[in-house]
Amino acid sequence: MAVPIVPQKPKHDVKRKKNLAKLKSREKAKAVEKIERKNAAVTFEVVFVGRSNVGKSTLLNKLTGEHVRTGKRPGVTLKPTHLYFDDFLITDMPGFGFMSGVTKEKADEVKDGIVQYIEGQADRIYIAVQVIDGPAFVEITERWDSRDEIPIDIELHEFIKEMDIIPIVAVNKMDRVKETEVDDTLNRITEIFGYDGEWKESELRLAPVSARGGDIRSLVSQLKNELHKMKRDDLFKHLK
Repeated sequence: MAVPIVPQKPKHDVKRKKNLAKLKSREKAKAVEKIERKNAAVTFEVVFVGRSNVGKSTLLNKLTGEHVRTGKRPGVTLKPTHLYFDDFLITDMPGFGFMSGVTKEKADEVKDGIVQYIEGQADRIYIAVQVIDGPAFVEITERWDSRDEIPIDIELHEFIKEMDIIPIVAVNKMDRVKETEVDDTLNRITEIFGYDGEWKESELRLAPVSARGGDIRSLVSQLKNELHKMKRDDLFKHLK
């Protein structure tokens, strides 16, 4: 029986593929080196954290004018997204909690990764913007309370403070709250986070916003106020 002849790839094709592989490897190494240089230059970082689908990425787009990937499906952001501005870094952390199409093990891994990132970079993270869904937050936390469990949002808030990082709570989607119920909603949120008094007089740095509606003035004001205290007015130019 005749042995079938297997056609051999031309030598120039093999050589071309090897050269392409080498080129991709060099390009990857250059990209990694570039990121490492940027990271080495960072002295001041602000992180955005919160549950999936609360609008962190949309809020960041409005705040900086940069493009951060967004999506309707919860859990689109599974790794930190970095925006570099010289020595200033803004990081969009992955959303925690329910993520469509993501296993519980993966969701837990993402949550642990958030904690580890903040612990690892705590020396340069000065502010954490914790984004919550204003209309849904009270219901979510009360559901956790009914199971005698501490809501993840509250645990995260306490953890941020333990790391000596200033927390600002951005209450998003406030355009969906009736005007007559705004103060009651914000007062209840303030109470849930464990602060005394009404929201406007409380020690809690609360910023009611509507990312999709384009109203983020209260968050910009809170951020600028904290940056001014730290003598970093030079960073105002990066906030729209």
